[in-house]
This record gives sequence, structure tokens and C-alpha cells, in this order.
Amino acid sequence: MEPEDLKLSTATTEELLALAREHLFRYQEAFTAPLIARAQGATLWDRDGREYLDFSSGQMCATIGHNHPRILEALRQSGERVIHLNSHLISEEVVLLAKKLADLLPEPLKKTLLLSTGGESTEVALKLAKMYTGKWEVVGIARAYHGHTGGAMAVTFLPRRAGFGPWQAGAYAIPAPYCYRCPLGLTFPQCQYACLDVGFELIDAQSVGALAACIAEPILSGGGIIEPPPGYFPELKRRCQERGMLFISDEAQTGLGRLGAMFAFEQDGIVPDILALSKTLGAGVPLAATVTSRAVEEVVVARGFGFLSSHMSDPLPAAVGLAVLEVLEKEDLVGAARAKGEYLKSQLLELQARHPLIGDVRGRGLLLGVEFVRDPVRKTPAEAEALALTQRCLEKGLVVQVASHRGVHTVWRLAPPLTITYEEIDRGVAIIDEALSEVMA
Repeated sequence: MEPEDLKLSTATTEELLALAREHLFRYQEAFTAPLIARAQGATLWDRDGREYLDFSSGQMCATIGHNHPRILEALRQSGERVIHLNSHLISEEVVLLAKKLADLLPEPLKKTLLLSTGGESTEVALKLAKMYTGKWEVVGIARAYHGHTGGAMAVTFLPRRAGFGPWQAGAYAIPAPYCYRCPLGLTFPQCQYACLDVGFELIDAQSVGALAACIAEPILSGGGIIEPPPGYFPELKRRCQERGMLFISDEAQTGLGRLGAMFAFEQDGIVPDILALSKTLGAGVPLAATVTSRAVEEVVVARGFGFLSSHMSDPLPAAVGLAVLEVLEKEDLVGAARAKGEYLKSQLLELQARHPLIGDVRGRGLLLGVEFVRDPVRKTPAEAEALALTQRCLEKGLVVQVASHRGVHTVWRLAPPLTITYEEIDRGVAIIDEALSEVMA
């Protein structure tokens, strides 16, 4: 593709970046090249015609690939039908999407609110749990990320929660099940879930008797791709039930096939009381859902539950959501994520055997983490090297994302689209291999 075909203006890339620095609020350290002009599948092009493999699926949202033809068709059809409605009115797309989600999900998850963002789906989930139980305390997991809105940030235990004064009262954290760096210095399975023992001992000591819910990600993504050990979630849910708490599963980044199952909780052998979906549902279009049981809905509605936003049950995103589910089924992308994830993980483990900078490879399906260390025995974080690798890969045409915790950037989140080809996986791994050799030379 010719560079001129990718440009909206005659300005140079440097001129546009200067405008970005002048007019865009800095939500990141700096706005730098590349300046992306087009995306298709797992490939990005900048406005100068350079090609990049995207191993991040955008912001984890382009799960079925960038600009999938079926999504473009859904957008066109919605543009001809109806894009937006008063939230008190609903369209056929909205009804059909709620029905499709009910068909995919097990009992008792049959009642859906269609929303816009992950933070919004978390907020609704927390409100449902609090009104249903009549309580207000919420338990989260250290290193978890659930969104930037008030209630979501209260249970997001990452450095980004700092600097805004007090969050909502009654939000408590239990230790992350970070087996590679166990906070208790133990080893699974000999530990017998000691992190849960310690965590709930502290919760019980702090609680004022108003425990409403526990919220958790199946894999703690933003906190470093931390995959809890087998059996962790059934044990966590059991402890919640003992205390009369609802269990909320936040599948913003793990739902709809990414881990090799339609929903990650299926792999963990549990069914949550409330499910929060976002990112993967909209294929890049803002769409989220909070799903719960008929029993929860009946109680909270009787108690006056109210939530209404300007883009709740919007037709256009719902049409896209239907298209996403159709593509997942017709192209068997759940099975593809499982097979391609195993292939990519085997390639990364082979790199680990040759490059001691790779301390750990973890995750499942197409949500994998690579942790970099200077010393494989002491596990000394290799932050400078990880950042240098990230930049070197970008220069070579591969987009990877660093997950950070407490300002330390040492873990890669590798999450290519489920539609990625094996050839593209091989090409990406080859770039990583070359970058590792060059950075450590």
C-alpha cells in the first residue's frame, strides 16, 4: 500500500506528533511514532506505509482481528437502520444479543444489561451485588484491574489508584496468587492455597460484617498476566459462599474465546453470580455487558435498582456484538485460540531455554505473559532490558505491550487476535528472538 493512500492530510508525521503533544492530554508518557493509519487482521500500517504485527489486539479489544469484514458489514447495516436510541427504547439487535448471550451462558446467568465500557460493567456488577445482599464491602485481589471509574478503581489494586484521595470505603484486597513470586514464599500445591487463608483471615479481621461480593479476573492481566493455580477459583468461591458474598467474574480480557474457552470460568469449574464482559464483545466498538441471574434481577428491581446511561442498549454496538459472536462460532475461533495459544507458548518456552533473560512464560490460550529477569535464580527484575526489548521489537515491526506493577515494567502481555495465522506467529517469534539477541549482545 502506497503511503499517500494512508494519509488524511498533507502534514508530515513529525508535524502531527507535534500537534498531538500540543493538544492531546498526556495519558501516557509521550506521543511518539508510529502514527497508525490502517489496520486489518493482525496487521497495522503507519501513515508512512510501514507494516507492524499487532500482538496486543489493540487495547485487547480487536479479538477477532482489526476491521473484520463481518464487523464492517454490521456497522454499515446499523448505519442504515438505527445507530442510537433513547435508552428507554430498545431495538431488535439489543433483544437478539441478550438472547444470544443467554444461550451461550449456563444457568443461572440469563439477565443482561448492555453497556459501553469495562469500567461501567464493573460498576453495575458492584451495584447489583450491594443491593442484592444489602451489604457494601467488596473484596478484590492485589494486582487486579477492573476499570478507572470510582467503584471499579476502589477494587483495582494497582499503582494507578494513587493520587486521587480516598476511594469508596469497604474495599479490601487479598494477596495475588502469583506463584512465580509467591508473596508468602511458598510453592503450589504444597501451599494449599495459603494466600487465600491469609487473605480471608485479614478480611474477617477488617470487615464490619457487611461483605457483599468478591470480584476477580480469571487471569490478572494488567497486574502481570498472573494465572491462579488449578482449583483456586472453586476454593475462592467456596469462601465467598460461606460469608454470604456474591462472586463477580470480570472477563473483560478473558471472555469470548481468548483463553481457549468461550468463557474462562468454564475452565475453572465455577459459575459466577455476576459476569462482567467488555473489550472482547465489541471487536473495537465500545460494548460491554453485565449478566446475572433472574433471582438477583428480581430482588434488586423490587428494591428500586436504577442504572441508566446515554448509550445503554444502543443498537449499533449490539449489532456489532451479534456479529462478533457469529464470527467466533463460524470460524471456530475458540478452538483456534486454544491451538494457536499452545503453539505460541511452545515457541516462547523454546526461546526461554535459549535466553536466560526470560524468567517465566505463563498464561493460556492467546493471553500469555513473559516475565524478564536478570538472574533466573534470584528472579531480579529486568526492567531496562524489558523496555529496550519492547522498543526494539517495535522498530522491527512487532507491537507488544508491557504490563507494569508499582512502576516496574518487566512483563509482556502477548495477546494477538484469535484470527492470527501460524505464519504470523512464527514471524513475531522470530522478531522477539532477534531482539533478545541484540539487546543482550
